[in-house]
Amino acid sequence: MSEFKELIKSFPKTREYVRDFFVYGFKTRDDFKEKSARTYDNERRRIESWLSGFVRQDYNDKGKNISLAIDSNLLDTNPLYRVWKTKSFTDNDIMLHFFLLDYLSDIDGMTIEAITDGIIDEYAGDFDVQMVRRKCNAYVKEGLLRKEKQGKDLLYYKNPDFKDIIAEYNMLASALQYYQISAPLGIVGDTILDNISKPNDTFRVKHSFFVHTLEDEILLKLLDSMHHHQSIEILTKGTKTSNEVTMRGIPMQIFTSTRTGRRFLCLYGFKSKRFTCIRMDSVKKVEPLERIDNYTALQEKLRNCYPYLWGVSFGEKGQPHIGFIKLTLRIREDEQFIVERLQREGKGGVITCVEPNIYTYEKEVFDTNELLPWLRTFTGRIIDIECSSEQTKKLFFNDMQAMFDLYNI
Repeated sequence: MSEFKELIKSFPKTREYVRDFFVYGFKTRDDFKEKSARTYDNERRRIESWLSGFVRQDYNDKGKNISLAIDSNLLDTNPLYRVWKTKSFTDNDIMLHFFLLDYLSDIDGMTIEAITDGIIDEYAGDFDVQMVRRKCNAYVKEGLLRKEKQGKDLLYYKNPDFKDIIAEYNMLASALQYYQISAPLGIVGDTILDNISKPNDTFRVKHSFFVHTLEDEILLKLLDSMHHHQSIEILTKGTKTSNEVTMRGIPMQIFTSTRTGRRFLCLYGFKSKRFTCIRMDSVKKVEPLERIDNYTALQEKLRNCYPYLWGVSFGEKGQPHIGFIKLTLRIREDEQFIVERLQREGKGGVITCVEPNIYTYEKEVFDTNELLPWLRTFTGRIIDIECSSEQTKKLFFNDMQAMFDLYNI
């Protein structure tokens, strides 16, 4: 039987819970097929506990739907940062945390043995040297402590508090307020502001994609692998199914949609020998592998692909590498804003006035299907469409026929 606990051990598990309700969301109890109904109840209770005030309940013929309703322009911080602060801990962990930081706050450098003896004497704690050493080394890695070697001794020091640093640099708090609500890995700024009890009373972001924070742990590993020119092994889970796939390749870049906010990893696959884009919200795990010698050459190859990218698709394997589309439009003299829109949104396509009030738009792209949503916005002005892909043409005209049927035209 699944036992309910509000705190859980690992962030990846937390991320899965919130994604189920926020990203893939709108699940009823009956829709939750992967585990038991009790597990669903426990996950729902965690979400309601972590994100109280943002949980919305709706009812349909399947039952009660749970989702999250968050309006970014009304909030001073990302409420999903709360899920980063749900990690469980043991009694010894939390006691040693406070004992260690309090004890080192007034002492200028000590060895592990001296720290252990001091904590036992000062707080009557029951900790061995190895436990204190592991905790100190973990805190050195996280920046709470630093260590220096003096002779044969390795001394540990407590780093200055955030309050002291921000008091010295008075504009730093404003920079953190902006950073935590607008930048990747904003949880860092939020945590600092939380520790010094400094709320964001200055900035609001009208269109902010709060769900990005669920991907930031994965993003950090990807950026680190890119920085060190390393290949990776990546585990993904289908956004519509529970199928998991493992791939190996070289991470090249992170693409972000300005329309939906969705982020994609551009990966050069070892097996496919080509670039492909993977939704970041489908990535479950990233493991760095060996360093790649030809990383710079692959970067140049990717840059050469940019003119032919409409969205994030590099086309289907086995299909012609670069396709073309030609759109013929009727645009009246008093509709020059349409021509301006073609220039603004056409991503470098060639616009030609072939005769009075008749214009053509031509563009070479990897995947002509990606243009379909944009092409539909010119309905009523389209005279003809020429395309290298018969599938794209068929999809477009099928959509038009479906619209005609809907409106009895």
